[in-house]
This record gives sequence, C-alpha cells and structure tokens, in this order.
Amino acid sequence: MTDELLASDEASSTGSFAAEQTHDVLAFIIADEAYSFPLESIREILKHKPITPVPRAPQGVLGILSVRGTVTTIVDLRAMLRVHAQPATRHSRVLLVDQGDEIIGVLVDRVLQVVRLAPDEVEGTAMVSGDLSDYVAGIGRPRSGRGREAVDLLILLDPTAILRRSHGA
Repeated sequence: MTDELLASDEASSTGSFAAEQTHDVLAFIIADEAYSFPLESIREILKHKPITPVPRAPQGVLGILSVRGTVTTIVDLRAMLRVHAQPATRHSRVLLVDQGDEIIGVLVDRVLQVVRLAPDEVEGTAMVSGDLSDYVAGIGRPRSGRGREAVDLLILLDPTAILRRSHGA
C-alpha cells in the first residue's frame, strides 16, 4: 500500500484508510457510481426533506435543515463531485456526517449498505488523478457476493476534505 494510506492519529480520526486495518464503510450512489464514507463518520441517515436555501452560500451548499432543533448545513455531493444536477427522488437520503465540532448533512442519491473492506481490498489514491483526487481516500474492491447489493468498486471519499471545501476553505 502507499504512504497515503498509512494513518496518523489525526488522519484516523478524519476517516483515512490505514493499510493494515479492516474498514467499515457506508456505500451510497451518486449518478450511478458507488461511493462511500467511513462508517464511523456517519451519525445518522435521514429521508430527504425540504431544505431551506441560504443566499450567497458557497458552491455545493444546498442550504440548511433543522434536525431535532439543530440547524444543519446540507451540501450537495453531486455538485462537490462535479456531477450533473438531478432532482431528489424518493430514494435520496441525507447523511449526517460527524466532523467532531460540527454535523454536516450530505445529500446522496441512494444509500446501499455497510461494506466491510479487508486490507487487501483497499487500494491507494495513486490510481486517481484530476481535480477530484483531493476528495478520494482510496478505492475499495470488495469481494463480490456480499450484502444486498454487491458492488465491484467503491470510491472511498474523505469526508473531511469534501466538507472543508463546502465551507469555502
């Protein structure tokens, strides 16, 4: 595995993928592609609800949503990944992603399942290039036949990098 996959104390708390560990990830769909976030970063999965737009919000921020009395920023992962816009469907979900000091909502097309990746099923980021490579923590190649909806390839996203970008940093 590459050096990018070796986790430091800080990196492991932000959802990076260490080469020697098994990883549980939440798999979801954006525009017919399978992506995932580290399971430990997911606080809750919500059905899509009306989102209140915020004027002059950074690109990729859809607006805000009240979750049990707490105002939560909702980002459009499609916009962050530069995928064409599409209206939410009955399968759309908001993932509440815990970033330590803040919970951010991430709109996805459909949630698949939790996938457990063995160390030999995770590849480094060297095979990913382009302007989105900063968001990618690795590539998962789960062994086929596991779970309700088996996937052959998962793009392992770094929620910290995506959410930092959504705040205009």
